[in-house]
Amino acid sequence: MDSIQPQEFLLLVPEIVLASAGMLLLLTGTLKTSNGYRLCAAISLAALALTAVLLLIQGIPGAPRVILSGMFIVDGYSFFWKLLFLVASAFTVLLSDRFLSDGGYRPAEFYSLILLATTGMLFMASGYSLLSIWISLELMALSSYILAGYFKHQTKSNEAALKYFILGALSSGILVYGISLLYGATGTIQLDELAAALPAALALETGSRLAAAGWLLLAMGLFFKVAAVPFHVWTPDVYEGAPTPVTVFLATASKAASFAILVRIFYQALPALAPDWQWITAAIAVVTMIWGNLAALTQTNVKRMLAYSSVAHAGYVLIGVLAATEDGLWAVLFYLFAYTFITIGTFGTVILLERKEYAGETYSDYAGLAQRSPFLAAMMLVFMLALTGIPPTGGFFGKIYLFAAAVESGWIWVAVVGVLTSAISLFYYIGIGVQMYLKESGDDTPSALHAPGLVGTIAVCAVITVLLGILPEPLVQFAKSSLVGLL
Repeated sequence: MDSIQPQEFLLLVPEIVLASAGMLLLLTGTLKTSNGYRLCAAISLAALALTAVLLLIQGIPGAPRVILSGMFIVDGYSFFWKLLFLVASAFTVLLSDRFLSDGGYRPAEFYSLILLATTGMLFMASGYSLLSIWISLELMALSSYILAGYFKHQTKSNEAALKYFILGALSSGILVYGISLLYGATGTIQLDELAAALPAALALETGSRLAAAGWLLLAMGLFFKVAAVPFHVWTPDVYEGAPTPVTVFLATASKAASFAILVRIFYQALPALAPDWQWITAAIAVVTMIWGNLAALTQTNVKRMLAYSSVAHAGYVLIGVLAATEDGLWAVLFYLFAYTFITIGTFGTVILLERKEYAGETYSDYAGLAQRSPFLAAMMLVFMLALTGIPPTGGFFGKIYLFAAAVESGWIWVAVVGVLTSAISLFYYIGIGVQMYLKESGDDTPSALHAPGLVGTIAVCAVITVLLGILPEPLVQFAKSSLVGLL
């Protein structure tokens, strides 16, 4: 094992700065008696912006560099994800202001948890040891459990946090048990060393059993984090019960972080098992797409519909993962980038229709929205079309790239299922459009756009969604350049 060089810590300055800001906010929350919603939000945004600037100053890494005795890696792949996490977290902060002030909840602790969870994601993206990845994952997860139950006076929020914590703790236990079995079979938990040691371990009877059990348990824990069927059971209740800005955070940044480590582990630690994990991933992708879309069809609660929709989209992303090609991987990066902005905009629109501490959650809440707020109706329609995969939106190209990668790598039947389930999704996405433009509302009161930050966030997300459908090539090139050294 190489010795740790002090200068290696300079490569983790963005993570250190963000963690320090989170701890500072947490301490401020214990000392400050007044709420200071705008101040706490401003500090959080400044910390995220400074972290992004430090990351950009470092620049896109050339050749991957393994640091801190193999615990972390700095490469283009981690750079891509870190920028996405920071953007998603910043938008979450912008979506949270009114929710916290209207509910009278303390902002310092809330924003501190957002920053600490984001710090965990940044470390996850650079994780190069199963141990560092697991610790980073737990930092993100433990912060998320508390955020899900942050509306402590609301029964739904408490229930969401409890279910998320119990099931999340179970999945973390399964994941770390899988890590221990892989260590027993190979004697290492560093990804490159694990990849080199697995073929020899698989040649031995005892080693093959330990390795098989270990990677299956590891995969189960990872599939739970990305909300793939049948490990998705926490998703609808948590998405519905959590404060809507937290739901945004879980559906975008947390999901993207989980896919980031799933891809790195599968591709850099388990290449010797690729035929096995490809077939299992294919089966799970198909079941996830079918169940997610069929379950979403039956929902009357919009947040639960979007939760099952999120499950279905996890299945689409898994199509790119199982392709096991460069085209499949950059398609995964493109899709999750586009999906992040589409989802933030969708939930931002939901938040503007809020009632008390929860948003307009039923389809009927959107009836006549085109008359009450033409802007919100137009924005929501753009996001629904993007989630369906209709041009000209980023969602269209995202699905095209994923399905094309699957076809080129021989997984045609999986791509066919993806196309058919996308057609099914049209019914429940367009159902909201029907409510907005074709149904009459008993309430003719215009929907006030009294949250400039929130309205601006929705507009920016809509613009990016459409731009990705018109000019996808810049993001495609960025995603391709991020894969140097991964394959």
